[in-house]
Amino acid sequence: MAGQSTGGETGWRIVVVDDEEALRETVAEYLSGQGFRVRSAASGRALDTLLAAEPADLILLDVHMPEEDGLTLARRIRAAGATPIIMLTAADDIVDRVAGLEVGADDYVLKPFDLRELKARIRAVLRRYTAAPPTQPPAANGATPAPADLVPCGVVFLDMQAHCLVKRDGTREMLTAMEFDLLRVFLQNPNRVLTRDRLLDLAHDRDNEPFDRSIDVRVTRLRKKIEADPAKPQAIKTVRGVGYLFVPGPRGP
Repeated sequence: MAGQSTGGETGWRIVVVDDEEALRETVAEYLSGQGFRVRSAASGRALDTLLAAEPADLILLDVHMPEEDGLTLARRIRAAGATPIIMLTAADDIVDRVAGLEVGADDYVLKPFDLRELKARIRAVLRRYTAAPPTQPPAANGATPAPADLVPCGVVFLDMQAHCLVKRDGTREMLTAMEFDLLRVFLQNPNRVLTRDRLLDLAHDRDNEPFDRSIDVRVTRLRKKIEADPAKPQAIKTVRGVGYLFVPGPRGP
């Protein structure tokens, strides 16, 4: 992970972005007391200034903010790199949660939240990211890298060590930690229909919850990355009224 702290469970660099000063101060004080290194920002512009001075290991990002909203910010952050993002969303607004996942957020926490739950979510996301070694550059000759750790997924390959997708010309595309977890579950269960509840159980480091659409959003994102035609998926197929079925692709380029 770019800019990764070396502090293990403590010392991780967290940025809290929220226009509510009281919430920023409360979260910053609590997480600092838990060993995290915390900075805070009230806007996208302030966040840019903080990240220019020092990278973050994870960003807590409120959805509803004046000027540049959290979804726009998340899209910008995700386009620039793989820094983990946890969205802070209103408890009664599923639209916000879906939109956050669609732009590449790794998780969401519902307001008002328990600070202990927030800490657990942060650590869970960081564990998933730090399980992956740094992504290696593509082969110098542009050829597909050696297939030892590459598993075919649709029209691309999954590098199980670097936790990224590898195209046939050797170029690589990042995955969020939750996208990787979901794709890994599909690979471990080829040609088997998996319900959304089962996917939530297998691909998430937390209890199941009624927000099944989080799986649908991630499947849509994965299809855009691994299918030749996402509108006519051949790798991750929908089994109407049940769930999803992963069909492995042929090995080798």
